[in-house]
Amino acid sequence: MPESKIRVLIVDDEQDQLSLVERTLSAFGFDVRTHRSSLGVSNLVRTTQPDLVLLDVNIPALSGDRVLTLARGQAPRGTKFILYSASDESQLRALARASGADGYISKSVQGEDLVRKLEALHQKPAAPEPVPAAR
Repeated sequence: MPESKIRVLIVDDEQDQLSLVERTLSAFGFDVRTHRSSLGVSNLVRTTQPDLVLLDVNIPALSGDRVLTLARGQAPRGTKFILYSASDESQLRALARASGADGYISKSVQGEDLVRKLEALHQKPAAPEPVPAAR
């Protein structure tokens, strides 16, 4: 029985970057959806139920880390959010940690390397849900 495709939602305001990543991931068997704005991501996450959301950090209106916070509440359990940026890797790592992202990938990572990183993030166990403190 064939494995189901990994569903990815890519959010980036740069059309060329969006097209490049979409073509790459589609060629490797991913089910890809794209979105060019930070607005509407929460609804898209709820309706398309992606396995992974690749979020550009530097996107107009709301930054990727803010979009992550809003969209996570609408996402199915197990959806992983990955910050994606051309920013310095140490800054990207710190932002991913501070925002609760499941990972980060530099935009310099492309082709098969991008595919491998996304597959690894997809296979990584989801963080456990926080348990409310007893009163």
